[in-house]
Amino acid sequence: MIHGISGRSPRPASSVGPAQSSPFVPDYVRGITLAGAAALVGGVAWSGDPLTLPFALAFPALWAWSPSRLIAALVSAGYFLAASRGLPQGVVNYYASDLWPGLLLWIIASLSFVCVHAAMWTRQRGWGRAVRYLVTVVLMGLPPFGIVGWAHPLTAAGVLFPGWAWWGLAGTLVGLTMMASRFWPAAVISLGVFWWTAVIWTHPVPPTGWRGVDLALGQRLGRDGSLDHHRELIAMVRREAGEEDRIIVLPESALGLWTPTIERLWRAGLEGSDITIIAGAAMVDAKAYDNVMVAITAESAQVLYRERMPVPFSMWQPWLAWTDEGGGARAHFFANPVAELSGQKIALLICYEQLIFWPVLQSMLHSPEIIIATGNSWWTAGTSIAAIQRANAASWARLFGVPLVVAFNL
Repeated sequence: MIHGISGRSPRPASSVGPAQSSPFVPDYVRGITLAGAAALVGGVAWSGDPLTLPFALAFPALWAWSPSRLIAALVSAGYFLAASRGLPQGVVNYYASDLWPGLLLWIIASLSFVCVHAAMWTRQRGWGRAVRYLVTVVLMGLPPFGIVGWAHPLTAAGVLFPGWAWWGLAGTLVGLTMMASRFWPAAVISLGVFWWTAVIWTHPVPPTGWRGVDLALGQRLGRDGSLDHHRELIAMVRREAGEEDRIIVLPESALGLWTPTIERLWRAGLEGSDITIIAGAAMVDAKAYDNVMVAITAESAQVLYRERMPVPFSMWQPWLAWTDEGGGARAHFFANPVAELSGQKIALLICYEQLIFWPVLQSMLHSPEIIIATGNSWWTAGTSIAAIQRANAASWARLFGVPLVVAFNL
């Protein structure tokens, strides 16, 4: 009877869920609630424990439930800032500065993520938003936006679908898309079932004969170029190598500046053994430097890998080339996705490359047999950054069923 008197049609139910505005819940209250929930999701998912990574799959639902573009931006900011919360303290540690530069860089780094997610949000509910979120996932996974595409939800694929390889990645992508649609309850149930299988999660291990050696040399690593320091490292490596260990992996920057003198010193130090050392170094020329991983034996030495994506701002500073000042690390982007050593294909990920999406996926296209993840992470003290790097590398290794060798300096 009321319908007949008013002459108005009843308002259709939302095809997404809580995104529909309600006269009883103002949009600003909904915005604060959704942004707070997104921050909680980001903080829990990116805690450094691989088993918490699937919490990130709740983010697309929160984004889709946003009743306006502004709230979608706030939700995205809450998620990203919580996930990357260690950055301000890391900047303080690295530059020995106060907190303000770190906070400024933290906010600047979030702009790409927030702007892309805000721009792709639409008032069209249902599959309209779901398809747009799918596009957003791709945009944040690949350059240029993927250069700062931290906290990518697809990283959880290795926890949900260990050993499924590309099928597992596709399944996670479908789940993310459904989370941004009106079918999100079905997605929660389906992904939850696979998440439950994570109780049998086991960390990937190095292959037989390989060993990653963690160091605790702090800022000294890579900066102490004395011959005595290198002799200490050589002696340590020979002590650490067990009877079956033939390939020893050391962290990023372990060798400092790579020079003919350092090469001769390490080769001489390995005489009488069949050990191969894989270690980080820097190769400098008049214009810039390369962050590399080298392989050394008593007979020879070679550059295995040149970093595709150094840390933006602190290492990769392309604007220096535009001003002819020189300096900064080169980004080799899509070069050398795999290296070959002793007839085996190896995917190498140095530090920052473990935090973003595209380097490991590019490497996996070439079917590597081993993943090596290294970092010189002394500057992450007091944060969860190094733990997140390890968790990401472990998730990718488990997804593709590839052995993992890890070596960090803290």
